[in-house]
Amino acid sequence: MPAHEKINYVEFPARDLAATKAFFETVFGWSFTDFGPDYTAFANEGLDGGFFKAELCSTTENGGALLVFYSEQLEETLSKVEAAGGQISKSIFSFPGGRRFQFLEPSGNEFAVWSDHPGQ
Repeated sequence: MPAHEKINYVEFPARDLAATKAFFETVFGWSFTDFGPDYTAFANEGLDGGFFKAELCSTTENGGALLVFYSEQLEETLSKVEAAGGQISKSIFSFPGGRRFQFLEPSGNEFAVWSDHPGQ
């Protein structure tokens, strides 16, 4: 149930809705509900949201917010991202509290994955 004055939903632009959906289905096991040809939504993935048809994309380089996934097996998740057509924008690096990498999904939106588990 939505909570008063708490973050509830996030939306991203997507040049290629079909490729973006396929990527998130393959890598993270998401499912989508289409609302017409230009919008698709996801739910129960930590935060509900959707993708809308647009020629734009969200990256940290252009000031976009960075949404970060958690993984217990960072290298395995990185391999899944690459195998599904994601582009690694920052290879795995350490920071106080863990390690992470950043990637671009097929429509160009940037995300990150972090882990507090030690590397291989």
